[in-house]
Amino acid sequence: MTNEIDNGWESSAQAWIADQGEHGDFARRYVLDAVMLELAMRGRPATALDVGCGEGRFCRMLGARGVAMTGLEPAPTLLAQARKRDAHGRYVDGVAEALPFDDGAFDLAVSYLTLIDIADVRRAIPEMARVVKPGGRVLVANLSSFNTAGDGGLGWMRDANGRALHYAIDRYMEERAVWVEWRGIRTLSYHRPLSAYLSLFLEQGLRLTHFGEPLPAADAAPADKAERYRRVPWFCVMEWVKA
Repeated sequence: MTNEIDNGWESSAQAWIADQGEHGDFARRYVLDAVMLELAMRGRPATALDVGCGEGRFCRMLGARGVAMTGLEPAPTLLAQARKRDAHGRYVDGVAEALPFDDGAFDLAVSYLTLIDIADVRRAIPEMARVVKPGGRVLVANLSSFNTAGDGGLGWMRDANGRALHYAIDRYMEERAVWVEWRGIRTLSYHRPLSAYLSLFLEQGLRLTHFGEPLPAADAAPADKAERYRRVPWFCVMEWVKA
């Protein structure tokens, strides 16, 4: 438990495991998984690292496609669950800010909705770049900065008449930490403007080869929930290649 961090993930681990199940929550299942899998398997990586792998769901998905997976996770309960559910994967206790791997150890490094949980991305992003091989890739799914700027009681709101629904944001350029709660899960999350993330990747000499703001699949249900994901930029997906 040496890498346990007081950011809510350990105390929320059981609720998270129950919420994700095997297929993931709405966002993963209907918005992100398809594009993340397609990009991850581009170039047929032999080895990959999932930074902040949680209970190991995405590791299992890539492992089933023939990738030798390593998952890194600091929350002990999540790490134990990942090991329990995947006898073939390799799961390591550690933090993104100090990856316990050699330079160029992987073909691919994945951050699947974890940058928002990392306190010091100015250390973590260089670490992700360091552990991929020349020509290797860093694949990121992150909450849109327009989404995370809706904290503090903003986000989805209605007008004074209770009718027109809109998504309200504030203090977009101000980096900050905020506790967020949903379905029995309570964690510390970080808002940063998109420019902060892009600058850090560019400083590593990485080349952006994909940027997308994925929408829900056509069969996403319930339809009213899917519609909210279509109205505003909820996520961004980036692929970066190491020179």
